[in-house]
Amino acid sequence: MPLKPKIDQPKSEARRVGFALVGIGKLTAEQLIPAARTSEDAYVAALVTSEEDKGEAFARAFDLTDQDVYSYDEFEQLGEREDVEAVYIVLPNSLHREYVERAAKMGKHVLCEKPLGVNAEDAQAMVDACREAGVKLMTAYRCQYTPHHWAARDAVQGGRLGDVKVLDSIHVQVEEDPTAWRLKKEYAGGGPLPDIGLYSLNILRFVLGQEPEWVFAQQHQPKNDPRFREVEESVSFMLGFPDGVMANALTSYDAFKTTSLRVMGNKGSLLMDPAFPYEGLKLTVSDERGETTPSFPHYDQFGLEFDHFAQCIRRDKTPWTPGEEGVQDHVIMDALYQSARSGQVVKLPKPQKKRDAFRGEKPRLPGQGK
Repeated sequence: MPLKPKIDQPKSEARRVGFALVGIGKLTAEQLIPAARTSEDAYVAALVTSEEDKGEAFARAFDLTDQDVYSYDEFEQLGEREDVEAVYIVLPNSLHREYVERAAKMGKHVLCEKPLGVNAEDAQAMVDACREAGVKLMTAYRCQYTPHHWAARDAVQGGRLGDVKVLDSIHVQVEEDPTAWRLKKEYAGGGPLPDIGLYSLNILRFVLGQEPEWVFAQQHQPKNDPRFREVEESVSFMLGFPDGVMANALTSYDAFKTTSLRVMGNKGSLLMDPAFPYEGLKLTVSDERGETTPSFPHYDQFGLEFDHFAQCIRRDKTPWTPGEEGVQDHVIMDALYQSARSGQVVKLPKPQKKRDAFRGEKPRLPGQGK
């Protein structure tokens, strides 16, 4: 149906960045739309979905009109919407590249769910497309925007744990539905590694601020389980960082829900358990002074993510987790799959010595002011 571009905006929305949410599945419905409603710097201006009735129902529930709902074939009509400055891609992994490139051609900034693509080549093409179009691309790594994870990073990099020696992280859950797109290699690119194992990989890099120099991995893919005909069930992997620091991680689609991060130094340690859910994070730091469990005012992880990207758009800054951050994780995951196939340690190309080599403007955490 022909859709007219919005012209008039409330003043409160005119100063904020309008987003089109592309895909209205569970994450969009339960997390992103509510988060945007409380955001200081962003708001939802449009929805893109294959289910028109569902889209219109959501539109009415969240103060939009039927004309704010677009089909995927109508995606390019967003180019006419001056109030839509950015899109948030919330689609199966294999569709990320197509919609990022289409958005870039329209001149829209892009926030894309993780993983950025299905492999490093795919992800790099997305970065290149956005750079050529002069738009910003941010990888949606929500855990790099929470006060809990930043407190863990500060403890590690501020010396409270002494010299860090080893780290470990677990992210496992049971995926029961054999028809889920996450179990289809065509759509997901892999099994638990690029989905939930990526949280461990990404946060290990984040708390250290360093990049691994080598990787080693093993994976298990049972023969008689219909869920794992195309993708692995479990992956165990090791990352070797500079100065002999080693990290171990475990991810699986067939183990009881567990998410944790542990960092051990020669003067202290920290534990995040749980480490990756949307709410209820808990951090405990232990050293010679005893055990502390910092607390923070309530915050919405997705709201913080929206706010940071909107602030970067308004101030013309590179996001803290730009597309390049997503590419780097794909480089490492590609190497992990190579190691699992060969049974050998795989050295990563061009070791990065610079701290936070792929990150941009640091986010403003709750309570830090404007």
